[in-house]
Amino acid sequence: MSQKKTVWIINHYASTPQTGFAGRHYYLGQELAKLGYNVYIIAASYTHILRQPLTFEDDFYIENHAPNFNYVWVKVPEYAESRSKRRVLNWFEFSWKLLKLPKILSEKPDVILNSSLSLVSYMAAEKLAKKLKVPLYFEVRDIWPLTLLELGGYSKSHPFIMLLQWIEDRAYKNSYKVISNLKNSVEHMVSHGLERSKFHWIPNGFSQDEVSNKEPLDPKISALLPKNKFIVGYTGTLGLANCLHYLLQAAKEFKSNEDVAFVIVGKGDYKAELQAYAQEYNLKNVTFIDPIPKIQIQSMLDQFDVCYIGLTQDPLFKYGVSPNKLFDYLYSGKPLLYGIDSGNYKPVSEANAGFEFIPEDVQDLIKKIQLLINMCASERQSMGYNGRKLAETKYEYSHLAQELEKVLELQI
Repeated sequence: MSQKKTVWIINHYASTPQTGFAGRHYYLGQELAKLGYNVYIIAASYTHILRQPLTFEDDFYIENHAPNFNYVWVKVPEYAESRSKRRVLNWFEFSWKLLKLPKILSEKPDVILNSSLSLVSYMAAEKLAKKLKVPLYFEVRDIWPLTLLELGGYSKSHPFIMLLQWIEDRAYKNSYKVISNLKNSVEHMVSHGLERSKFHWIPNGFSQDEVSNKEPLDPKISALLPKNKFIVGYTGTLGLANCLHYLLQAAKEFKSNEDVAFVIVGKGDYKAELQAYAQEYNLKNVTFIDPIPKIQIQSMLDQFDVCYIGLTQDPLFKYGVSPNKLFDYLYSGKPLLYGIDSGNYKPVSEANAGFEFIPEDVQDLIKKIQLLINMCASERQSMGYNGRKLAETKYEYSHLAQELEKVLELQI
């Protein structure tokens, strides 16, 4: 590469290991920087998903994370919860301030990648791309406003929904290319005016650097884990959509089997209800553990015999899913219980890395848990090996960054 090219990635909800859960653009940006590009992730100073939001006086704060890899935090208003009306104000202020970026960053971008959510920032990104005369790429990680229609119960004729729909359609039409981590989302996009040839699938993944440098569990956490048991485990958000109530119902069926235990690691809005259910039915075979640092996740997964992942029956998921925990699970080398109706995207069954079960079907889940219990250890190890092989060949972020490099045409 004769001259370093500069990439601006605008993601309202981006985070770092210090502020949140790092995630897709932290790892992709890190890997693009290793390839020799100047990378700027532009993110909001406050969102409801940040664990430790940044506070600063000026409108912008630039934070260096590695050579050629920087975060540009944009100061925005705080809000109380995800459904707050002030969240929309947060979106618009972020987008308005994006227009000042050329005065803040001395290095003009060669490409701009704008990632939704939120859709509002697309309009500012489009204006920046025209002003700077660079190609604009649009990325969809969550299909809006469809999500608001399907899950929020909003009407298509709601003025704000109509605005978001206009922006979404405009983005598909005007962007140079469109990227998504949802493999089948192209079908939705084509129905809203996208030329199919402009679509590229780049899934989420895992960081080899992170898993290679995993930290051991805190001894106090290790002490909480069941000993000499067959453990069905879950790590992540404890929300209604994660179908953990069904996992507890399965645990109730295994109460009499003293060799089987269930471990749920994380926090979320639904945790108290799950704990109340476990207490009501005296589920002594279920252990709840508070969130642990991301760098310790693989050490926790080492303690499991099977990793559980589930989502509610939702028509949105037919467009594909890309939950971060899926790739951590695959890398762990443990078989998976996969209860997601993700259309023709079937990573677990296609790799023979575990069993799919019908989402929200407790009896099918129980049946698949029993199948795994009845297997000999070598059969489960073989499934786990298949999962790790799939993760290493398709879902490692250094590979995914090279795919992104091609899609962004940075080498041309």
